Parts: sequence; structure tokens; C-alpha cells
Amino acid sequence: MESSDSSYSTHLIDGDGIFNVAGVETFMKEVKLAECGLSYAVVSIMGPQSSGKSTLLNNLFGTNFREMDAFKGRSQTTKGIWMARCAGIEPCTLVMDLEGTDGRERGEDDTAFEKQSALFALAVSDIVLINMWCHDIGREQAANKPLLKTVFQVMMRLFSPRKTTLLFVIRDKTRTPLENLEPVLREDIQKIWDSVPKPQAHMETPLSEFFNVEVVALNSYEEKEEQFKEQVASLRQRFHHSIAPGGLAGDRRGVVPASGFSFSSQQIWKVIKENKDLDLPAHKVMVATVRCEEIANEKYAAFAANEEWCQLEETVQSGPIPGFGKKLNSLLDVYLSEYDAEAIYFDEGVRSAKQKQLQEKLLQLVQPAFQSALAHVRSGTLDKFKETFDKALERGDGFSEAANNCNGSCMAEFDKACADVVVEQANWDTSKVREKLQRDIDAHVASVRAAKISELTSSYEEKLKESLSGPVEALLDGANSDTWPSIRKLLRRETESAVLGFSSALSGFDMNEDTRQKMILSLEDYARGVVEGKAKEEAGRVLIRMKDRFTMLFSHDSDSMPRVWTGKEDIRAITKTARSDSLKLLSVMAVIRLADGDTDNIEKTLAVALVDSSSSAAIKSITMVDPLASSTWEQVPSSNTLITPVQCKSLWRQFKSETEYTVSQAISAQEANKRSNNWLPPPWAILALVILGFNEFMTLLRNPLYLGLIFVGYLLLKALWMQLDVSGEFRNGALPGIISLTSKFIPTIMNLMKKLAEEGQNPANNNPQRNQSKNNHNVLTGNAVSSSASSNLTSLDNEKDHSSHSKYE
Repeated sequence: MESSDSSYSTHLIDGDGIFNVAGVETFMKEVKLAECGLSYAVVSIMGPQSSGKSTLLNNLFGTNFREMDAFKGRSQTTKGIWMARCAGIEPCTLVMDLEGTDGRERGEDDTAFEKQSALFALAVSDIVLINMWCHDIGREQAANKPLLKTVFQVMMRLFSPRKTTLLFVIRDKTRTPLENLEPVLREDIQKIWDSVPKPQAHMETPLSEFFNVEVVALNSYEEKEEQFKEQVASLRQRFHHSIAPGGLAGDRRGVVPASGFSFSSQQIWKVIKENKDLDLPAHKVMVATVRCEEIANEKYAAFAANEEWCQLEETVQSGPIPGFGKKLNSLLDVYLSEYDAEAIYFDEGVRSAKQKQLQEKLLQLVQPAFQSALAHVRSGTLDKFKETFDKALERGDGFSEAANNCNGSCMAEFDKACADVVVEQANWDTSKVREKLQRDIDAHVASVRAAKISELTSSYEEKLKESLSGPVEALLDGANSDTWPSIRKLLRRETESAVLGFSSALSGFDMNEDTRQKMILSLEDYARGVVEGKAKEEAGRVLIRMKDRFTMLFSHDSDSMPRVWTGKEDIRAITKTARSDSLKLLSVMAVIRLADGDTDNIEKTLAVALVDSSSSAAIKSITMVDPLASSTWEQVPSSNTLITPVQCKSLWRQFKSETEYTVSQAISAQEANKRSNNWLPPPWAILALVILGFNEFMTLLRNPLYLGLIFVGYLLLKALWMQLDVSGEFRNGALPGIISLTSKFIPTIMNLMKKLAEEGQNPANNNPQRNQSKNNHNVLTGNAVSSSASSNLTSLDNEKDHSSHSKYE
């Protein structure tokens, strides 16, 4: 490798056509080509031998290619193809110096290398400089004409079209102006292009579709060196930013990244080298296979990177896309058509096989998206079915009718939506998805059906529970001989009403008769279970119910008024009646009697065993068997037993023990009432007192002063009577009353005297009402006046001496 301060060069291909792989790799590292990405350009030059190609490149790009020594004569200077980096030009520009054509060193017959190098230059270069003599313009046998003709033909046949800039550099320009020379040159080039055989698709394709043709003229380097350098410097400016839009490089399609330049060039040269005469290769099928596969891979990669496809693939993952199938079919058609267009020149069998492989790969790529789209269609259709089905049920449509109608319409919509996402190039079967949708719909219908039936059943069960629980509880609370017949009647009425409505509601679910009957029987069993459950619940509270009934009947009269034990009531009879009614409640709660014709002697058995003690004793003495010493009732199934005979006996014993206190309290109250009402002496004692005290009574009539003293004494005794509450004290018995009065007598006398003394010391003007009361008291005349004085004294004693009285107590 040769190098200068800013330009590096290497022998790319030697004279024998050997590609210098190691040299190119080293060159790429030296110039850091791999870091350029796509920002680089390749320029090559071709032309006759000894036409000044290397000289032009060295002056134009600052390279150091070997130049011919004019003093040694014209001979071959450049062998093979050399490559260097241009100095001072951005972006990075690589220039290739090709071996000159028509050299005598190669011989007249061996032109293969010249053609291969020219084709290589066109394949890898963005700009190709065609170095030609000015005097060759317009000549039929001019240099490069046969070469250009061959290059045009093979370029179209072997490589995908790439628009390359052909810059024709006219050397040693004569006095003829460039404006006159350029049309002639372009005409020659057009003739060459027109004479090249073309495929049918490009029969009318102009040269400008493949090449940008530019023409520039330079003066002679040897005769007018200064002008030559000025023209070269001007031409150099055109290579700055040559790859920018509108730049000299032109079309950049097919440019490989800079890091792959070495391998790409090596493969291109390998293909060119194996086709020595630049005609269709002997291994035509192999070349077609490689190239068609390359085209197919390009189209596959292009499709995978297509923005519209990527967006389509991303969007379909999150939700349905309207017109998905149409969009996807359009994209697939575009890339398959492009493949056909680019592979049309290759062997038909190979092209078709690769086209099929490309289609299969593309279909494999898009199949997940298709499946996602189909899944969205299925889920969307299922959601639509659920929505329409729910609305139909809300409108009151029959369940089976609504399910069938919604199923038919939604499956039709699914088929229509499937047609919208189907890929025409693929023969994918959607029947499995359709079957899964049908299974999902059937499962949803079954779940809704089960939920609706469960809801319907729960509704009627709740109605039955509401209509039975309260009335049954009330009937059992007021248990009597008509309780269970009333419960049976209630159960029958409510059950028939519920079954009628339930059966009518089930008719819309299109179920078989056996299932329907089972559900009706289940509802009837539930109603019976509600009654039995309530009966069991009440049986658990039977003792409380019995005590409540006993208390109600014992403590209240026939008008439901509270009893006052005055001593006239027959407590024994009342107690027996209340206990008999409580026993009636126990007998009603003992067993369940829901079947028509249920008869038993439980009440009689309980009455004989628990209430009628004399009869019970007679039975025991005769049979020696306790009728309640059993865990079952005669002729009553155990399933209907709520309280066993043994439990009845235990409950009755507990009931009696807990109600005896109430009875004893009533008896005590009755006796106390009797005592409180008999505090006066007997009538005979009153009569004896009148007869024996007749003389004393007459003495009082003869001496009225005694009567006044007696009246005053009466007032004092009356006051003491009220202060001591004598009748209240004796209400609890004679002895407790005497003891209480004895302890309170002296303090009460002292308190009365103290208060009378205080009243006497008060001034008359301060208490005129009190003075008036004293005057009235002193006069002691008239019944009205005496009564007022007695009342005032009693009120005074009651109001002002209460605290002292309490203290003494």
C-alpha cells in the first residue's frame, strides 16, 4: 500500500484478475471506511491506454497513482485496478484507476479483462469518468465504442438497474467549442444505447433511466498545463457533496453500507470474472438462482421493513383494523409484482420457484398478524353477540328465541368480517376459528341460561320465603287446634301460585319436560323446607313462647287488661287455664303436620301425662309405663318430629319451675291486699263499743268543752296518722308495721311540737294568713273552719318537717 499525507491507495485487482482481499481490508481500516455508513461515493475512470487517466486523477483528487513517463514512450502504466481515497473531498470518496483499453500488452484478441474491469467499474461506482480523445468524437471506430456497447448490454442483463453518472472527459480539446462537440458525443452514445438488445420491458426505456450523462472538456496537459489545472480545479468542485440530492453521484439505490464494501466488491468481481465473454454465463441456472434469491430476499426484507406493514402489524395486535385484508393483499401484491419485474430476465423455472418461496415466506411473516386480526373478529363478534343478546333479553324476548336470532345474525357478521381479513394469496382455513366462536357463543348462552334460571329460581324462592315465613311464624305463635290446617292451606296456596308463575317463566327456556318438572318439584320442596325450617326455629324457642303465653293469660283478664289481685280471683283456676294453653302450644310445636289427614293424640297424651295428675297416676298404676318415656311419637315419622316426648317432659318441668314464682307472687299479692282492706275492727266490736260507750257519749254532749278537746286530739292524731303513714306500714304485715311505727313515733311528736313553737313566734304582720289561721284555730267554731285548720296543719307538717322526719327514720 502506498500513502501520502491525506491519500491512501491499494492494488484492488492485479493484472491477472486476482482480487486483493487482504489489501482491501487493510485499506478500509486505514481510511476508517466502516465508520462512514452510507455516506461515501465511488468514482472510477476508464479509457484508452496512455490517455492520461492517472494524471487526471492525481490532479483532480490529489491521489498518487503512477503516471506514464512520456520520455520513455507510450506503454502500459496501470495494471489491473488501483483504488485510493481522495484527499480533501467530503463525503469520503474512493477513486478507482482502471487499466487502459486497447493496450498492446494484452494482445488484440484478449479483451476479456478490459471488458470485465469496465463492467466492474459500472457495477460498483457512482460516477464513471470516460476518458476519451477529442479527435475520436464522431468516428465510427473510435476507442471505447465497442466497450461501451458491450457494457450497456451486460449491465442491464446481469445487475439490477442503478442510475450511474457517466462523466465523459474530452481530453486535448481543440478549437471546436464544447457546445458543438457535446451534441455529437451524445448522439454517438445514444446510437450505442439504441443498438443494444433490450428485454421487452425496456424496449422503449431511454438511456436516462440508467445513466446520467455529463460532458466536460479539458485542454492538453502537456501544451496548456496552467489552463488544464484551472479546468481540473473547477471540475473538482463538482465532486464535493456528490451524494447529496442533485449532486453528481445521482441515484444511490443499491448502495451497500461502507462496512460491506469489500465483500460486495469481491462478490461482484467473482461473478464478472466467471463470465469471461460477458455473455449469459454457462451456469445460467445457477446465476439465475443466486440472483433471484437475492431479489427475493431483498423484497422480503423490504416488505418486513415497510412502514405501512410495520404499522399494520403493530396496530393489529391491539385491536381490529377495518379493511385489513385489502391493505395486506395490496402490500403483498406490490412486492410480488416487484419481484416479477426484476427477475423477468432470468430462467423462468428458477424465477417461478423463487417467487413461490418468496410468497411462502411472506405469508409466514404475515400469518401471525392475520391470526390476530381473525382473533379480533372472533372476540368482536362474541362481544357483539353478548351485547345484542342482553338487549334482547332486556326487551323481554324469549330466551331461546333471542339466543337463536342473535346467534344467526352474529355468525353472518363473522363470515362477512372474515372475508374482509382473508389473504387472497393464502388458502387459510377459518373454519376452526368459526367453530371456536360457535362454542364460545354456546358456552355464553349456557352460562346466561344457568344464571337466568338461577336468578328466576332465587326470585321465586325469595317470594315463597317472604310469603311463608311471617305468616307461619304468626300462626305458630298463636298455636291452637287450627294452626297446622291453616299452615297447610297457606303452603298449598302460595306454592300453587309460585309454581304457576315459575312454570310459565320456564317455558321460554326451551327445556325438556323432565328437567322442567324436576325444577318445579325442587321449588315445591323449597316451600315445604321454608315451613319446616320456620317450625324448627320456633320449636327451639318453644319454652320462651310457653312462658310468654302463660304470663299473658295469667297476668291479663279476658279483656287483655292487667289483673289486680284483689282477693276475689281464683288463682288455681287461672293457673290451670294458662298452663293448659301453654301445653296446647307445646303439643302444636311437637311435630310437623303438613300432610293432609295427619292426626295424632299428642295433645291428649301431654295433658294426661303432665296436667291431669290424677289420671296420670291412674294410668301409671295400671300400665306401669310413662307415655313420655320415649324418643318418638306414636304414628309420627322421626323426620316430622320437632320435640320428642322426653324433651316435652323436660320442657314442661322447666316451664313449671320458672312459672311457679309468678303464681306465688300473685298469691302473696292477693293475701296482702286482703290484709290491707281489713284494718277496721269487726262489726260486733263496733256494736259493743257503741253500747258500752253510750254514757261517755252523753257526757260529751252535756259538756261541749270535752268535745273541743276531743276534736283537737283528733286533729293531732290525724296529723300523726298521715306523718307515720300507718296504713302503708301495716300493708306489709302487722309485726313489721308495729316495729316501724314504734321507731318513728317519738321523733314525729317532737318534730310536730317544734314546728308549732316556731309558728307561734312569727310576727302577725309578717304572716297575716298565719294569724288568720290561728284565729280560726282558737275560735274552734263551725265545721268548715275546723276542717280548714286541720288541713293547714297537716300541710304544714307534711311540707316543712319532711327532712327531719327522714333523718329520724
